[in-house]
Amino acid sequence: MVSFGDFSSLCRDTPSYPWCNLFYHQLQHHSSSVLQGLSANPKTAPVGVNPECGIALAGTNGSVANIANIIACGLSIFLVAYLAWITGRRKAAVGRTEFRIFLGCYLLTLLLQILTTGAFLEQGSDALTVLTAIHAGAVAATFWTLLGTAIVSTQVVEDGTLSSLIPFSFFILAFVVATTYIALDVAFSFTSVFGPSNPPDALHSVPLFVLTTIWPGAAALLYFALMLYIVLGMLNEIRPIWYYVLAAVLFILSQLDYFLLNKVICKGVTPAKIDGSFVATVLETAAVGVLHLAWRSITEESWEEDPYYYGR
Repeated sequence: MVSFGDFSSLCRDTPSYPWCNLFYHQLQHHSSSVLQGLSANPKTAPVGVNPECGIALAGTNGSVANIANIIACGLSIFLVAYLAWITGRRKAAVGRTEFRIFLGCYLLTLLLQILTTGAFLEQGSDALTVLTAIHAGAVAATFWTLLGTAIVSTQVVEDGTLSSLIPFSFFILAFVVATTYIALDVAFSFTSVFGPSNPPDALHSVPLFVLTTIWPGAAALLYFALMLYIVLGMLNEIRPIWYYVLAAVLFILSQLDYFLLNKVICKGVTPAKIDGSFVATVLETAAVGVLHLAWRSITEESWEEDPYYYGR
């Protein structure tokens, strides 16, 4: 029976699910008998814990690693870097600095995703485990920056100033440190608080589940609600709403692909050569691109375009 905080079904049914790397290391050192099937040999094991389908470690049986998602992440990195650059050129845009930080954090998660799900680092290795813990911290922090940009857009504090950037940065650091530490404790069992799962095959960790699964969804929902309030209630506009709706749809589709179609693709035309993670990456990056369009549609590019700032 699966209970709240269990990763067992996710690690079995979702190829390239990065947080499974943490539990693989945990099991390897505390309950290695649980590792069976594709997970039995760490030198060939794919990402996951006893997965039904997974991409074998690069070089094993002709495996070229998770090449489709590596390419998708690589192209996404270039796109997000370009978005960050053009964001910086909009000198008078509300939340410019905060939105660039969000883009920077998302770019970091793409880089870490290549390393943690690329299938070229051996399962159970300390390097893969530590990188996965950092990845978890980066994901939690990225969704804070997303929500933080919406809070700043309400102008409750002036954007780009210390009164905005200090709390904004504090919560980034807090999410990174807390989530990374919890993830490391899950994998290495420094303490009994977040240590070995009981029973071992449940792959149980409520804090890790909340920070990597519940928190991102909740932050995205709160962001969408706040932006609806800002665009409709404060700006009294309609057209930008469609950008936010499209971004929400793309994000939801990316999650549906990742958790529902991922295994289907993995078992499809080229079994265990590619999975659905690359589709999820493309959709997530498309959602970020649409969010940038939405942000541009409700902000000024330069002070000269706004009569209030004329002559500054």
